[in-house]
Amino acid sequence: MIKNRIYLDNCCFNRPYDDQANLNVHLEAEAKIFIQNEILKNAYELAWSFMMDYEITSNPFLDRKIAFLKWKNIAVVDIDPIEEILINGKNINQKNIKRKDALHIACAIKAKCEYFITTDNKILNKDFSEIKIINPTDFIRQLYIGEKI
Repeated sequence: MIKNRIYLDNCCFNRPYDDQANLNVHLEAEAKIFIQNEILKNAYELAWSFMMDYEITSNPFLDRKIAFLKWKNIAVVDIDPIEEILINGKNINQKNIKRKDALHIACAIKAKCEYFITTDNKILNKDFSEIKIINPTDFIRQLYIGEKI
């Protein structure tokens, strides 16, 4: 069986720390935790990047930095800031996507990920031929329940 390679962006890692009183936030946080557990069971391959390192080390909360950076050791690939990534990031940025987010997506594409998992609504409505952009809840609904998203 071929495993799907996935990229969880920084907002996914932070989702469990957001206000859980909002039902959508709570469901996305639970879905993200489920996906991470599936990664630990080797159901998926996790991709990492220099952008994850940058954003996580910029996090003001030490406990989160430590917890998030542990996932780097689990990743099967770690993308460095090569020229190809920077050029593709600029092209993605032209789709009205913030520069950091564009670089994350460029890294996920370079890592040959099938899915870029995010909770950022500004990214979710964008279409890419190279990768599927999806939120954690829809990822589970699509892969485990068989719903077409």
